[in-house]
Amino acid sequence: MSTPGPIRLSPAVQKARTESRPVVALESSVLAQGLPIPANRDACVRMSRAVEQHGATPAVTGIASGIPTLGLEPYDLERFLQRSGVRKVSARELGLAIAERADGATTVAATLVLARLADVEVMATGGIGGVHRVLPGAHPATTVRDESADLVELARSRLVVVCSGAKSILDLPATWERLETLGIPVLGYRTDELPGFFTAETGIRLASCVESVTQIAAVARAHWSLGNRQSVLVVQSPPAKHALSGAQIEMAVERALAEAERNGIHGAAVTPFLLEAVSRFTDGRSLDVNLALLEQNSALAAEIACTLYATRAPSGQRSRGV
Repeated sequence: MSTPGPIRLSPAVQKARTESRPVVALESSVLAQGLPIPANRDACVRMSRAVEQHGATPAVTGIASGIPTLGLEPYDLERFLQRSGVRKVSARELGLAIAERADGATTVAATLVLARLADVEVMATGGIGGVHRVLPGAHPATTVRDESADLVELARSRLVVVCSGAKSILDLPATWERLETLGIPVLGYRTDELPGFFTAETGIRLASCVESVTQIAAVARAHWSLGNRQSVLVVQSPPAKHALSGAQIEMAVERALAEAERNGIHGAAVTPFLLEAVSRFTDGRSLDVNLALLEQNSALAAEIACTLYATRAPSGQRSRGV
């Protein structure tokens, strides 16, 4: 497998490719913006270790001093963990960050862009973005709701993406409808309910459930064999011993939304603000859930990557959509 031109691969990722071992892409925005210090370092260690323990090579993606990178080197990763001048970069900001030679922590959307350029088939994250809720006081009929670029990139990135559903701070029924409209297959791994990130309880029933990584790989290969370019979204509930109830999370989210409205929080600042507020309103328990599910999702992603890699088609066939 050749090294893709636009992407810099870390020595560890290059070695994995030389030795025919699978790679799992990990987003960096959760480290530079999503989690506080020092929890972000803990998350990075736990995610990377989980991938390695299950037979794959972890690759934290990012824009390092203007260079799109799959597998941040320790000196680059340290800047991201220190949150030192690192901007949050979604898909549309990638070109700007590269041109300005900036450090950019990649969201799910931007990670998908870099992963597909690097011909990586699997990524792990905590929760995907989706359709935002209407803030208290806003009129639904006249409010244009923010919709995450994650959904758009999921609709055009040929990867398996492992997560614990969409973030609880979002409008989950609306996000579920958008996933259906965009033709993104959603597989529940040992669950028949769409998880809500911090909670397993959303009341949204899944049409497709699987019990093994072999089934996931088979569905992904069959989906892509038809020329489809959408990601296959694999969702699993947060670890039971850490998960919060749906009622606990809903109460915390409603308080966080009201606080965001009072403070005039809008746009890209909404998600990190709400996640921090929910952590406060749950006495830090949501942070524990976040760390646990990131580790669990990384482990599952590695298992899927190994299974997919074993059935990987030659590069010529992949270019034709197989």
